[in-house]
Amino acid sequence: MLRSRFNMPSHEELVKRMDAIPDHVLRECPICHSTFFSLRAGSSKTCPNCGYGFRITAKRRAKITFDSFKEIDAQMTVPKQYTDEKYVAKVKKAKKVTGINESVLTGIGTLGQQQVGVGIMDPFFVMGSLGSATGEKITRLFEEATRKKLPVVMFTASGGARMQEGIHSLMQMAKVSGAVEEHSRAGLFYVVVLCDPTTGGVTASFAMQGDVILAEPHALVGFAGRRVIEQTIMQKPPKDFQSAETVMKHGFIDAIVPRKEMNQTLTRLISLHTKENVYGK
Repeated sequence: MLRSRFNMPSHEELVKRMDAIPDHVLRECPICHSTFFSLRAGSSKTCPNCGYGFRITAKRRAKITFDSFKEIDAQMTVPKQYTDEKYVAKVKKAKKVTGINESVLTGIGTLGQQQVGVGIMDPFFVMGSLGSATGEKITRLFEEATRKKLPVVMFTASGGARMQEGIHSLMQMAKVSGAVEEHSRAGLFYVVVLCDPTTGGVTASFAMQGDVILAEPHALVGFAGRRVIEQTIMQKPPKDFQSAETVMKHGFIDAIVPRKEMNQTLTRLISLHTKENVYGK
């Protein structure tokens, strides 16, 4: 009687209306736990409350960060020697989701008037893990940048070494680090942007070799996972443990830069570190 008097919909009608609402209309920030309409995250996909940058594909990051971008080594992918059915299926799905053939997108981009070598790891491709083809692509990027005397900008977002590829994955840490060192010996500039998450073997190698190391707000940055550390030291680490802000406080990060300001910040850094500006030529 009361329901009909106030013209209230039935339970069945309410359920029907809820089912008709499209997915992903609302988002919850994993850092500040605020809930907001997805449209408020904008093209940069950041929390309007705390600035946390939601995980995005490498192609989207290239589009919103660089003035132009041209991919290189696009066809390089997981070697055919890895035939485990679950792994093959996982890689196939990752290619479909990300639109790339490996967990890193490499190419030549522009920031202002300056060309730069670009590497962008994709957290949606097997968790941005460092596989043998990933390491080869990054190595080739640094070698190409060294030949062309270009600075390199690397965005890291990775769960670490790709265990499905065993020792071949772990070997990429040393291989990429060697290419980074050759690039550095040539007097060229390398800037890293740590994104959520940057962990494991990537943190232990080229993610921490930059001349300047930036990070996005609240990005997870560390080596071992929280649970592994808890079980090792037999106590719970602080809540802000391994956040970019805590890592910066201890000297491993130079600055935390919101995603919306990344293009401007990188353009300025690259401009200051080009040979013409450094030597006044």
